[in-house]
Amino acid sequence: MNRRTFLLAGAAAPFAPALRAFAEPQLPIGDMHFHLFFVGPKPAHTQPLARNMARGGATLAAWSLVGDMPWLKIAPGGFKQKGAPKGSEPVSWLDDEMRRIHAHIDEQGLKIVRTSADVEAALAGTPHVVLSVEGATFTNDGADKVAHAHALGIRQIQLVHYISNPLADFQTERPAHGGMTEQGRAVIAACEKAGVLVDLAHCSDQAARDALAVAKKPLVFSHGSVAPAGRTPNHTMSVFKARQLRLETARMIADRGGVVGLWALGADVGTSIESYTDRLLQMADWLGEDHVAFGSDMNALSKPALASFADHRRVVQLMQRRRVPEQRIRKIAIENYARVLKGALA
Repeated sequence: MNRRTFLLAGAAAPFAPALRAFAEPQLPIGDMHFHLFFVGPKPAHTQPLARNMARGGATLAAWSLVGDMPWLKIAPGGFKQKGAPKGSEPVSWLDDEMRRIHAHIDEQGLKIVRTSADVEAALAGTPHVVLSVEGATFTNDGADKVAHAHALGIRQIQLVHYISNPLADFQTERPAHGGMTEQGRAVIAACEKAGVLVDLAHCSDQAARDALAVAKKPLVFSHGSVAPAGRTPNHTMSVFKARQLRLETARMIADRGGVVGLWALGADVGTSIESYTDRLLQMADWLGEDHVAFGSDMNALSKPALASFADHRRVVQLMQRRRVPEQRIRKIAIENYARVLKGALA
């Protein structure tokens, strides 16, 4: 072995387990919403993304940057707003976090989804990361900032999160806009023009319906769950109930070709692989198997049912043991997300 071969082999060694895992033929997995942070108890360097994805065979995973993080605090009852963003602060935060995210992805040897061809490659087994942002605070000064986000590689934008913005109302606070605003509608139009998937997660019921009324392409509600028939979630409820989608609205998303992702919050879906799988299949029964996907919210939840992509694999394996039809599993595992993402990028 010459020096160059040795050095190359040494450089590749840390990623050998990941590469071997990806080499195994298995049904690929997607996730419409996960987190990886650079601060806190489990920063990115302690849980390398390539290894995490490989252990579950995840090939299409949306890494969500929290667009309003600097203005959030943990309070009784969940996250609350602290202060208000000023001027260019949200764009600067977006730029800084994206630099860190790109550096980690490059270090891990992973690819970023930029085109429909990248989604096809992910379906074929090549691991890809979708760059996403949770809370479009960076568009406070105008929808033209969507083009800036697109230039950074972002291909999925969630309109609201936990702080007020001029786009729409969100689920966990009293409505201030009566739904979606004109600026919110302009951001949706800008996303569709640029080739960015619009994410309705955290939108109030009325805001979600307003978005569906103007959108020309299918939309997603990347993470959360669906309330049973007869329950109308609202901001006065406990956080997980307030964050649920009204069943009728979830079906409207599905009727327009969209997809709803199930998060892994233990208080909502239970803390076991079995309970999560039960809820996932129940949602597929309610909305149709073409309109449900993983939306784990990994690394942002208390007592989650899914703590790593290996847990996603366990859900798939459990469905296989239960003899759920293979086509149904593939749709839920990755194909539904891949379909709407390709539609947005086209």
